[in-house]
Amino acid sequence: MSSVATPAPTPRRRRRTRLQRRQTRLAWLLLLPALAAVAFVAIYPLGKTVYQSFTDQEFLAGVSPTKWVGLHNYFGASGIWHDADFRHSIVVTIKFTLITVSFEFVLGLIIALVVNSSFRGRGAMRAVMLVPWAIPTVVAAQMWKWMLDDTFGVVSDLGKKAHILSRSNAPSWLADHPLMSVSAVDIWKTTPFVALLLLAGLQVIPTDLYEAAAVDGANKLHQFWRITLPLLVPAILVTLIFRTLDALRVFDVFYVFFGNRPDTQTMAIYDQSTIVGDGLVGYGAALSVAIFLVISLFVVIYVTVMRVGDQA
Repeated sequence: MSSVATPAPTPRRRRRTRLQRRQTRLAWLLLLPALAAVAFVAIYPLGKTVYQSFTDQEFLAGVSPTKWVGLHNYFGASGIWHDADFRHSIVVTIKFTLITVSFEFVLGLIIALVVNSSFRGRGAMRAVMLVPWAIPTVVAAQMWKWMLDDTFGVVSDLGKKAHILSRSNAPSWLADHPLMSVSAVDIWKTTPFVALLLLAGLQVIPTDLYEAAAVDGANKLHQFWRITLPLLVPAILVTLIFRTLDALRVFDVFYVFFGNRPDTQTMAIYDQSTIVGDGLVGYGAALSVAIFLVISLFVVIYVTVMRVGDQA
């Protein structure tokens, strides 16, 4: 006689107790001040910027009445879609981001691995390596602008004394190599921050794994590829997200070095020049929304990579 298998009973959803409901309400009440602050300082300005991007508002309010122009600032004859200067600023910003983030990650990883090892004076080295990052960006940019000056700058002077640069035909760093110069300054300043983030990720890796790998005969290179790098992936992705977002918003270093020079305008400088210099608040708001979308695209890419890495 055949037996018919009875389906397993579906688990009933547990009802939340009165204590759990009270704790949930209390949690939301405690979160309300923080949520209100976020809404005030982030959501409201973002919403207002999006609204202004659909108008022709100017910086001097009252000169002409503000009108609703719809998508004209985006796709009109003089909109973002046809703005060659804005496209150029996107190219400059992305080039700067790719150069600086790549070099800062490689150098920061090397520094983090060195500082994470045991040697005499490790604490002092950790403190000293943060000095460039602790200097305010505007101060560091102005300092390097003087150092890179082709007439009295110390960089050109040392290059001539070391016979690396020609005394009669020394390069003008800021004029001939603008992107390389500003990228070098950003790499010098921000690499310690990247090293600090990666060092935090290295210190949470259990040392027992390295001891077991050494017993099994794995050398340092194998330990790095099989243990350090896979376990450091979350810290690497967080570091890349922070640095990419910061590089895409770059303003101060470029502005101190070049001001509003057309060939070196980043997205942020072009937006600031449009709003403050030209007084076009509506069009500047549309530029801000476009910058927000460009940055969001990079965030989506990083978050997607992070999810794929977690599922692998």
